[in-house]
Amino acid sequence: MDLGIYGRKAAVAAATAGLGRAAAAALTAEGVEVTICGSDEERAHDAGVELGADWVVADLTDPQAAAGFVEEARSIMGGLDILVVNGPGPAPGRVTDVPPEAYQEALDRALLAPVHMCLAAVPIMREQGWGRIVAITSLGVRQPYMELALSNTARTGFTGFLRTLAREVARDGITVNSVQPGLHATARVAAVYGDNPPTDDIPAGRMGDPDDFGAIVAFLCSTQAQYLTGAAIPVDGGAYQALL
Repeated sequence: MDLGIYGRKAAVAAATAGLGRAAAAALTAEGVEVTICGSDEERAHDAGVELGADWVVADLTDPQAAAGFVEEARSIMGGLDILVVNGPGPAPGRVTDVPPEAYQEALDRALLAPVHMCLAAVPIMREQGWGRIVAITSLGVRQPYMELALSNTARTGFTGFLRTLAREVARDGITVNSVQPGLHATARVAAVYGDNPPTDDIPAGRMGDPDDFGAIVAFLCSTQAQYLTGAAIPVDGGAYQALL
């Protein structure tokens, strides 16, 4: 299927590995010009070369630096049509084990930095009357992970922001959606769960493939998805079981 985004310009945050990289790869395969970022210069360079994308170094734990990535990507490409919001997740831990002071850092990483990225992109997209914002969040927004109290908290707040933003910019030709990954075969999942990720409750019986996830992100950026906005889509092999 031709997604109708050939030649569009996309900024993909935290795309040196994992789901961010899969999203960047899916967009480049559609002929999208992509600029990625990572916190490590060598990894960002290597990923950019392998993907055929421009790359910059950005500290996405800092809200101002996160906004700066979007602005730098626009400058490099001479425009911006698509923003894939992604970033490093907060440290794992249960509510009763996490100290209160850890919440501010978690909010900077998983709420405020993503908000700043969106706010940097919206005026550009409004001016041109077209844009796609797709945020990679977590299934923990719907169904909290016991080991990820900080992520559950911060990303739920960001989901509320996205739903509100979607309503405000829909008439400007901008769609805003989030994709909520369950367990996928990434370094992040391995760091949290080791060699025994909890797949018993996943109807598909396995972890997800990052490349499949990237294809879903690319579709949300397509012309065919122009009437889909304000959605928070679980991509989890059927793990989420509630009716709503």
